[in-house]
Amino acid sequence: MKKYGALADLSDELLIETYEKAKDLNLAEDFINLIAEEIERRSKFNKQIHL
Repeated sequence: MKKYGALADLSDELLIETYEKAKDLNLAEDFINLIAEEIERRSKFNKQIHL
């Protein structure tokens, strides 16, 4: 399976926590979108992860 950067190394749980914290802190939309894209990519293979 092809890796997609540092976000690919995070567990599903940590990825979701990172997304939620980034939203809470109003971080850059580009960063939040990258996290959301990784969650979407994973959701294609793992039906338990989604926003």
